[in-house]
Amino acid sequence: MTQRTLVLLKPDAVRRGLIGEVLGRIERKAGWTISALEMRTLDQDTLEAHYGEHKGRPFYEPLVEFMASGPVVALVVEGERVIEGVRALAGPTDPIAAAPGSIRGDFGTIVRENLIHASDSEVSAERELKLFFPSSS
Repeated sequence: MTQRTLVLLKPDAVRRGLIGEVLGRIERKAGWTISALEMRTLDQDTLEAHYGEHKGRPFYEPLVEFMASGPVVALVVEGERVIEGVRALAGPTDPIAAAPGSIRGDFGTIVRENLIHASDSEVSAERELKLFFPSSS
């Protein structure tokens, strides 16, 4: 089934020069296309809307601070089972648990700064796409 998902290359991926590497991995996946892409620095309102469900948890403030620390690359990826597929390509949040060949397994260093965000469900993808790419939703 064809789906759309939001992918964010986080500030650590941008700082480390991994944009091309990650985009290349997505583009090489047969049947997936990048239909929108933008580099931007996230403002407080966007961060609160995106991570609001985590407010009050111990990791919320450090996460929001990290995500505001530099530019991110936001993209819309479309294709067959792309939500599940991009999450598999990203690998688990913990880079030690992430398999070699996954983005986090190959490039991850710490759990909190984990290079990439990918929507975790169709419901999340729809909500996140409206937040980051309102004109393409």
